[in-house]
Amino acid sequence: MRTISGYHHGNLRRTIIDAAVEAIADSGTATWSLRELARRAGVSHAAPAHHFGDKAGLLTAVAAEGYRLFADTLAAAGDDFLEVGTAYVRFATERRGYFEVMFRPTLYRADDPEVAAGRAAASAILARGARAEVDDPDRAPMMEVAAWSIVHGFAELWLSGALGDDVGPSPVRAAREMLQVMYDRR
Repeated sequence: MRTISGYHHGNLRRTIIDAAVEAIADSGTATWSLRELARRAGVSHAAPAHHFGDKAGLLTAVAAEGYRLFADTLAAAGDDFLEVGTAYVRFATERRGYFEVMFRPTLYRADDPEVAAGRAAASAILARGARAEVDDPDRAPMMEVAAWSIVHGFAELWLSGALGDDVGPSPVRAAREMLQVMYDRR
């Protein structure tokens, strides 16, 4: 085990990513520097730059991991498109640090192979669900965009506090109810 700043880290890369995800969830993507992140993680000020090069490199790692976790979350929801939509909102609200980065490709290296693979895996799940919801296969791409827009918009509105108290205290429950109304599944 390597000692940095008096702390033992078995996996320094993991420690730095975790600190970044926490910092992003707490205060967004723009309010911290690599030096501040190192201080937060209890590692040397050079550690983040050594492992990731720069902030974009670190955010690329966050996006890649976020997309992998996101695809796993969507896949675990099964074949019910309503449950996939609910899982989308659950991921956004429970893993905000990842969500805040993933859909802002100007923050990271969007052409990174790991990011592209994770994004493709998540997109494939959404596309499969959209195809199952429409009779005409030519309409599936627009169904995918519509469903994505609805759940992503709901998640963003929830995270920003714009929805107020009218939807209740649980974003997942509120999202499920909204989707049930939209898909007439009561």
